[in-house]
Amino acid sequence: QVQLVESGGGLVQAGGSLRLSCAASGRTFSSYAMGWFRQAPGKEREFVGAISWGAGSTYYPDSVKGRFTISRDNAKNTVYLQMNALKPDDTAVYYCAAGISFPRWRDTAYTYWGQGTQVTVSS
Repeated sequence: QVQLVESGGGLVQAGGSLRLSCAASGRTFSSYAMGWFRQAPGKEREFVGAISWGAGSTYYPDSVKGRFTISRDNAKNTVYLQMNALKPDDTAVYYCAAGISFPRWRDTAYTYWGQGTQVTVSS
């Protein structure tokens, strides 16, 4: 069992940066790949990025590639999402998730989910 708690969301101007954190409980955190997803009002949940259990591989969709970076610290049971050059279209609730399945971009690959943190980017 893994419990996930996101933090770090807030209001930022376009072009600004935010770093989201996702703290995990449970001894098996390092066994899971971690993903970040987001969901804006009226839209489907969207894949934002993922990182393998050992942090050897990261995955990003074209919409955030070059702007967002995922990292993890298994000693702290925490995964991070560094978001730079934010745009109003990045406004959404951001969720972290833990899973062991593939493909990493599909939400069904993840078993555990956090409650989400709101990110609002003003123009």
